[in-house]
Amino acid sequence: MNERIRISPIRVVSATGEMLGEMDTAIALRMAQDDGLDLVEVSPDARPPVCRIMNYGKVLYERTKKSGGPKQHKTQLKQLRLRAKTGQHDIEVKVRQARDFLSRKDKVKINVMFKGRENAHHERGMEMLQEIVKMLEDVASVEQQPKMENGKTASVLLTPLKH
Repeated sequence: MNERIRISPIRVVSATGEMLGEMDTAIALRMAQDDGLDLVEVSPDARPPVCRIMNYGKVLYERTKKSGGPKQHKTQLKQLRLRAKTGQHDIEVKVRQARDFLSRKDKVKINVMFKGRENAHHERGMEMLQEIVKMLEDVASVEQQPKMENGKTASVLLTPLKH
């Protein structure tokens, strides 16, 4: 490519695919540089060798992008946090978010946190988690039943259903 092409004359193809014919390597290189492109040897075995004026960086980028193949989704754990006094509408918003995460094949952990006097009403948090599980039962299964963690948080772990 470019200055590494030692053989002269060469057959040149333009960036648009038009055959420019045989010419000296220095002239073809100057033409490529004037356009801000590279002179790349595409057929070294031919006599004279065939070179093409192209954007070589773009070709390399597309080649590496193709070789990567389709990307696999890596399952993540998404966490949603609620409080014991969270209102019904806010719960519905969180359920919509959870539904979106589950549709993307992510696991969802829903935490209900308690502070101060809320600690006297752990049953309210557990009811809230049961209600959320019921709302999401069409798209998720319970991997870990609702339980208290470290005395201040109730949580449940949901996984997407396999279709």
